[in-house]
Amino acid sequence: MDITVRKGSENDIAAALNLIRELAHFELAPDEVEVNELQMMQWGFGEHKLFDFFVAEKNKQIVGMALYYYKYSTWKGKCIFLEDIIVTESQRRQGIGKLLFDEVLKQAKLEKVKRLEWQVLNWNTDAIEFYKHYNANLNNEWSNGKLVFDQIQAFNFD
Repeated sequence: MDITVRKGSENDIAAALNLIRELAHFELAPDEVEVNELQMMQWGFGEHKLFDFFVAEKNKQIVGMALYYYKYSTWKGKCIFLEDIIVTESQRRQGIGKLLFDEVLKQAKLEKVKRLEWQVLNWNTDAIEFYKHYNANLNNEWSNGKLVFDQIQAFNFD
């Protein structure tokens, strides 16, 4: 397998966004992607950097990525949250996801973070089985909560 995994660069933003759109289709939410290349460039490489990512290349084509960011646990300290591992559909089941996950895991070890965290959809059995190979703690102890943009903007503080 001739796959190279490296840190993502500004030149990779368009390909990364294409992978994000492909993931949205896979998760049956193609209209949910709102970010654009300019925002990703700013948030990935601007003054107030929000994320990092690795890309996987095959024959000089980006075929996968792992996007992560740092978070803070009040109990543990510095952590990494793996937002997504995405491998283009035609390249799945070739070990690319493992190469990407291993690179994030190496980063977590290098940074000496207290936890590497991620979420996986309950119906994504392939991903669940993938993480089980790492003896990952997968449980339903916590419920995910969120407010989306419209809810936040509609909130009245009076």
